[in-house]
Amino acid sequence: MKKIISIFAMGLLVYSCAKVPLTGRSALAVVSNEEIQPLVNEEYKKALSADKTLTATADGQKVVRVGKKMAAAVESFLISEGYQDLVDDFAWEFNLLESEQVNAWCMPGGKVAFYTGIMPITKDETGIAVVMGHEIAHAVASHARERMSNAMAINLGLTAFSTALGQNPTMMEQILLQSVGMGSELGMLSFSRKHELEADEMGLIFMAMAGYDPRQAPVFWERMSAAGGEAPPEFLSTHPGPNRRIERLNANMPKALEYYKQ
Repeated sequence: MKKIISIFAMGLLVYSCAKVPLTGRSALAVVSNEEIQPLVNEEYKKALSADKTLTATADGQKVVRVGKKMAAAVESFLISEGYQDLVDDFAWEFNLLESEQVNAWCMPGGKVAFYTGIMPITKDETGIAVVMGHEIAHAVASHARERMSNAMAINLGLTAFSTALGQNPTMMEQILLQSVGMGSELGMLSFSRKHELEADEMGLIFMAMAGYDPRQAPVFWERMSAAGGEAPPEFLSTHPGPNRRIERLNANMPKALEYYKQ
């Protein structure tokens, strides 16, 4: 009986995979974006109410402007590549929140937040585009869904998402927040680093698609590294080191420049 269950579980995991646009990597997708979205919307509202929203300010409007420009370029690309279903899942929102945290994040469905603490390091709209491309890439690659699928497989076995949410809503909330880089626990650290490098690669191309110079991405990470001092900013705490990121970004630069039209 155990053998049959094991075979069934393996078959389910193989079946429940999705392909990441651009990179072509197979990703675990035990839960669907549709299942996750109600919880996402609830948590995004909580985040907006927890900190003062400064989206109407000059900096906030820069975040919105860059976000909309990049989202439009990315959606156009995805549609041309046959990912209309993925595009239909997006309901983009871009907000700037008042916080000293040097951080930004994106929830499934395109719910993006920047903190004011990261704005001095971005410096201008191109710097914002570096971070925005990275965050949009998380949404396009469905990294949060994959992380949640992985965490559920580890903690809850083959329990359905709706059942898990009903039985332990607090755990599911923590899994979601951790999946988008907001949780305090670092249990998925190594898993996260794989996603961060993939988001860097995709984000570099996305900013180029939107008309932002991708060659400024390594420059941004040099500034981020310098801002860290002895204690790295939160944006780096669960991420690969700046030197490794810069090396990978430069390696992917020729590909990104193919999409960059000055």
